[in-house]
Amino acid sequence: MLAKLAKKCFPRSLWVYHCNSGACNGCDIEILNILTPYYDVERFGIRLVGSPRHADVMLLSGAVTRPTLPLVKKAWAAMPAPKLVFGIGSCATGGGCWFDTYNVTGGGAAAVPVNYYIPGCPPRPEAIVYGVALALGLVDKKAAPVELKQVEFPIDMYERNKAWEERNVIYEVLNS
Repeated sequence: MLAKLAKKCFPRSLWVYHCNSGACNGCDIEILNILTPYYDVERFGIRLVGSPRHADVMLLSGAVTRPTLPLVKKAWAAMPAPKLVFGIGSCATGGGCWFDTYNVTGGGAAAVPVNYYIPGCPPRPEAIVYGVALALGLVDKKAAPVELKQVEFPIDMYERNKAWEERNVIYEVLNS
């Protein structure tokens, strides 16, 4: 449902504002990596802008710290409606490994309403591109098939004990 709404609200290119709210720069490197010619997100119409006033989407990376909390809220308020927020990485999802420290208020949802999460520490550039394209309805959602495997022959208790005894003979020789 949100993908249909996003496709209707953002029919052409997306302008993205990257907001670091206290990250270790791991996610930031991966976000900037998607802008390189290797991944070339501009083919999808995604472009990085320097001001939240020009942005349609905010890529929020890092756990929201106390000093950055008002700044993240101010940047989100400066974005024109309609707007989307993507939480990039484990820290933006729930605070990461710093979720219960004194200086961290939590994940991205503690500061602004986050529409989509892209988990990982840091998430791979392919995951970021796929997550944004999936949210905007540019690609179809794909899931890998799950195969359940079961042992086809039960192991007899006697055979297991016999194999254990044969292995222990070596240990007895070494202990002697």
